[in-house]
Amino acid sequence: MATFADDPRGTYARYITACNERRFGDLDEFITTDVEGVRSGIDGYRDGLRDITVAFPDFSWCMEDLVVEGRSMAARLTDTGTHHGEFDGIAATGRYVQIQELAMYRLDDDGKIARCWGDLEASLRCELLGRGE
Repeated sequence: MATFADDPRGTYARYITACNERRFGDLDEFITTDVEGVRSGIDGYRDGLRDITVAFPDFSWCMEDLVVEGRSMAARLTDTGTHHGEFDGIAATGRYVQIQELAMYRLDDDGKIARCWGDLEASLRCELLGRGE
């Protein structure tokens, strides 16, 4: 199977599909076990995605742009979902959200995500608190 190093756009599309289909167990194909970032380690990474998809059961990521330079990638995504469960201490609001997410990645020598920086959780908090408008 191709990696980010071989086919970054195709691999990122497969990664987004795995997230949208809630196949978080498959993320080992794309991410190192000791990934660093908002939540470190693959288990922390998975937990972060699960927290979002439990609070927003219909949550979806859509890749809009992907820029690749060497071992660095930047993705712009449109994320949507309806807030039906507690998220970061905020009780369910029933509010539909649509946000622009920016995620930055650093790949390791094997072409897997080793570092991830993003603003998704902060953007969701702002939307739910009415500050994203």
